[in-house]
Amino acid sequence: MEYLRLLRRGPVLMLWVARSLSVLGDRLHTVAVMWSVWAGTGSASLMGLVAILESAPYVVLGAAGRRVVARFASYGALARVDAARAAVATALPFLWSPDAPGTAVVFAGVLTLGTLGALFDPNLEALLPTLVEPGRVQPVTGLFDLTSRIARTTGHACAAVLLLVFSKVELFAFVGASFAVSAAALAGMARRHDPVAPSAPGGRPPAARAPELLRAHPRVGLGILAHGALPFTAAATTVAMPALLAARHGAGAGVYGLITAAVGVGALIGNPVAGVWRPRAWLLVCCGAWATDGVATACMGLTEHVSVLELLSVLVGLAAPLGTVTLRARLGVFPPAERLRLMSVEHTAARAGSVTAILLLPPLADLSPPGAFVTAGAVVTALAAGAALLSRPLARGGGAHRAVPGARSADARPTTGCFPAGGERSGGGPAGAPGHRQQA
Repeated sequence: MEYLRLLRRGPVLMLWVARSLSVLGDRLHTVAVMWSVWAGTGSASLMGLVAILESAPYVVLGAAGRRVVARFASYGALARVDAARAAVATALPFLWSPDAPGTAVVFAGVLTLGTLGALFDPNLEALLPTLVEPGRVQPVTGLFDLTSRIARTTGHACAAVLLLVFSKVELFAFVGASFAVSAAALAGMARRHDPVAPSAPGGRPPAARAPELLRAHPRVGLGILAHGALPFTAAATTVAMPALLAARHGAGAGVYGLITAAVGVGALIGNPVAGVWRPRAWLLVCCGAWATDGVATACMGLTEHVSVLELLSVLVGLAAPLGTVTLRARLGVFPPAERLRLMSVEHTAARAGSVTAILLLPPLADLSPPGAFVTAGAVVTALAAGAALLSRPLARGGGAHRAVPGARSADARPTTGCFPAGGERSGGGPAGAPGHRQQA
């Protein structure tokens, strides 16, 4: 299997460990903070505020912080970010108290960790293509997408189990430890494989401008826009699912566990397929996958049978990674500065969609659980279908071939990272082999 072959490479394995632990720590922290806020205040609204504070820095830095984000485009810088996350997460339970000042301190900690995450995530994803030759950008993107999905799922489960056994201080210590080990792994990567990015005045990588990139590659912009709506279906299948099961099916936690497992099974099927499939009509594949996700989510709100609900959950789990991996692999073929900026814009769109979904879907689910599913599915399907329709005239007009002034083409070979443009160190064919060039 291609994923196992990639994990035999030392740099890929080390970064895979770092990413897994970092996402696991992030999920453990989120559950621990939400539980602490709920235990201290009994307010569901404040729990929702935690989720918003966690996502807000992604939106702000993605929209207006391109130069700040570009300063962390190396493994060494990311190691320092995870070390800072370890310190903040470990300190939080000692600063928390069940009163207004203590809650404010927790919110400040969440905002700080969200800011560090907004610096970490797009930079790490932008570094992934430097680990492999161009022909393996799609599989390495799929591997890390699958890793993130598994870590997010197991993170919530582990947090629930740990809360039954350990104290809050001990749980936050686990969070800090996961970030600390990730920081150590990234520091090891920095000593061996830190890429040398194109220099700008002051020795910093140039910070590409998103408007210029999106005008030069409008289909990429359409893909990012459509992907930004995907949190609506994710929120429906998590936040609104318990209400739907209780209101329409008279079911409880056991069925909810089966639904969650069904989504995971679908992801385990869809992600490896996305990791090896290199479609030429990449945007149509993305839009088709996300439209399928949207339609399946809407049908969840309409079906009267739990068995059908489980089948739809598998379909949702299969479709979402197929589109996401294809989009991120497409972004991975851009030169370093442009790749980082587009990854940051993609995270901004996804987090903005997540905040919007968190604000809109829970109140709607209180009024009508089926309506929440239908609304979420309709939003995702409409944007995916619109992006697919708009992509056709852009393809005929050659809009995706315009270049950003002063930038290399997106299908140029990478010139940084572990694998130079002329070849690779182990496994696979040469970096310049036919079929390895991809057009954005």
